Parts: sequence; C-alpha cells; structure tokens
Amino acid sequence: MVVKKNTPYYIKRAFFYLLIGILAFVCVIPLYWMVRSSFMKNTDIYTMDPFIFWPKEMLWSNFADAWKSALFTRYAINTIVIVVLNIFGTLLTSSMAAYAFSRVKWKGRSFCFAMILTTMMLPGAVTIVPQFLIWRNLHMVDTYVPLILPAFLGGGAFNIFLLRQFFLAIPNDLDEAAEIDGAGKLRIFLQVILPLSKSALIVVALFTFLGNWNDFFGPIIYLNTKEKFTLAVGLLQFQGDYATKWNLLMAASTIVVAPCILIYLIGQRYLIEGISLTGMKA
Repeated sequence: MVVKKNTPYYIKRAFFYLLIGILAFVCVIPLYWMVRSSFMKNTDIYTMDPFIFWPKEMLWSNFADAWKSALFTRYAINTIVIVVLNIFGTLLTSSMAAYAFSRVKWKGRSFCFAMILTTMMLPGAVTIVPQFLIWRNLHMVDTYVPLILPAFLGGGAFNIFLLRQFFLAIPNDLDEAAEIDGAGKLRIFLQVILPLSKSALIVVALFTFLGNWNDFFGPIIYLNTKEKFTLAVGLLQFQGDYATKWNLLMAASTIVVAPCILIYLIGQRYLIEGISLTGMKA
C-alpha cells in the first residue's frame, strides 16, 4: 500500500534541505577563501573586492614558491612518518584493547573499561603540563617519541570505545565455532574479528590520520629544532614579525589540506558505514 504524503511533508523536507544547504555553504566559505587567495598576489588580497568570485590572473607559481620558501619537503616527510606510525600503533593497540574488553571475560573488565571512559571526560588542557614534565624528565623533548609512543599504548580511549562497540555487534557464535575448530583467542582475533571489522578499523585510521596530520599543538610543544617541524607548524614560517605572505600561506595551507580532503572522499563510504554499524547488537 502506497501512502501519499501531504503538502506539509514536502514543505518540511524542502525547508530541511534548504537549511542543510545553507549550513554547508557557510562551512565551505573558509575553504573557498583559502583556495581563491592561494592564486592571488599578496597585495590583491588586501585590495581586491571580496565579492569577486575568482581572481582574473591565477598565479600557479604561488604553490611552487610556497613549497620552496620553507623546508616543506622535510616537513612533509616528518609528518608522513608521524602519521604512518600513529595509524599503525593506534590500529594495533586499540583493536587489541577493544577485543579484550568485548570478547574476553576477565575479572575487573567493566571497572577498567569505565576508568578508560573517564579519561575522555578529562579536558586535554589539564594534562598538558604533567605530560610535558614526564617527557622532559625522560629527556625526550625535541624528539618524535612524545608524538608517536602514546599511539602504541592503547591508541586512545575513543578508539577503544568505538572498536569495542563494533566488536560487540559481531555474533559470539563465530567465536564458539572457531574454538570448536581449535582456534585460540589470538587466532580468533586475527582471523575472525579483524576481517569483519574492516569498516570500523578504517574509521579509526581516518580519525587518526586527520588528527595527526593537522596536529599543531603537540609538535609546537615538544619540537624545538626547525628541521623536525611538521607541516602544521611549518605554516608559521610564512608569518613574520612585520609582514605575512598571505598568498603563499594560503597556497601552503591548500597543499596541506588537499590530502585530508582526498582521504576523506576515498574513505567516506567506510566512515559512514563504520559509525552507523557501531553499537548495533547482532
């Protein structure tokens, strides 16, 4: 039986999509402004009419100049190393912790998981000074260890929570069938749970990539040597004490943002699938 929808329904839907469109337009404005300014002269950014949609003279050389004016090749390599190691460490340790909290029964499991969740309620600003003092006493300031090692120590409370909820949605019958065939906990984890959790793992990898690629706070605190900077910190090289090369800064920012947009477009389907299936009990 086909239910006919009345006029108020279509009016509400039209208003909903209009509102979503307006919000999307507002969110895109800063990105558009950045890309547009990356093709302009530095003086034109101040003098050109802001309502002009696109500059008449597009300076593609801004991107080459931006890359050459700072140690961007070195910054890119540093960032890629940090991102890759963080993704590997986060996927490894957070999936193991989530498996222990979801599929393995042991005394105090619920209490330990509750303690992990409480760390999500603690503001990050509260732990900045203690963490810095710890790394300083370990003589690891101005190294990549404070930016990489935490990923191998659990992978973050949110990632553990996300993967645990996804693992709980996988039927326990699969574990029992694997145990009948002689599989142990480790084999079940590697050959049963992980292959079925590909979408959730991709979600964690996407969040980890975006968080570390755009991380500014961590590198600016722990890194002092210019050659060790990441791309996010390297953007500061375009800001001087008396003047700022806005066109080169916008070009460099466009280069830094482009991989994030590309990665999101590639993994968007897995992102939606992984989040939507998390917490659904099979």
